[in-house]
Amino acid sequence: MNRKLLALIPLLAFVLVCVFLFQGLFSNPREIQTGRLGQPMPAFDLPDLMQDSKRWQDSQLKGDVYLLNVWGTWCPTCLAELDYLTQLREQGVKIIGLYYVQSYDADFDGEFDMSALREEVASMLSRAGDPYQFNILDLHRTLSLDLGVSGAPETFLVDSKGTILLHHTGDINPRVWRAKFAPLMQELQP
Repeated sequence: MNRKLLALIPLLAFVLVCVFLFQGLFSNPREIQTGRLGQPMPAFDLPDLMQDSKRWQDSQLKGDVYLLNVWGTWCPTCLAELDYLTQLREQGVKIIGLYYVQSYDADFDGEFDMSALREEVASMLSRAGDPYQFNILDLHRTLSLDLGVSGAPETFLVDSKGTILLHHTGDINPRVWRAKFAPLMQELQP
């Protein structure tokens, strides 16, 4: 009896692996299962990307519906979506940038060159469009980690109470806007 059971173990393992892989064929890699949906925006107190003296806290953003767009100048997809995001801003959509520093470690990289980053950001936004009300600098990725960000671009739709309603990975384009964001935005309109 034990030999028959031992012979079935490899077959059972094979079937389980096949089921797991088969499920992956029908999953959408852009749909992130984030634990933050329906939860409040994490508390933060981070500097403004372009102004040393300005800081932003989560409490300052309550009262408005907005998109929090995680982006970076190093990201080609972020560059591609700037034009459409700028069109959305012109239509009255409030968009806040969360600048995602690709890789910085003070222990290895030395002092961070903020002036070079600001020049790079200003240059890119002047060329491609500036959809942002302002940009928050998340140098140490504290807010990004709290949000479950895996890279850029990622966009969160946040309601006026500060609740995260939607988390989208990838660029925002007309198709994505119509399918995912526009229906929720219509519900949020007074």
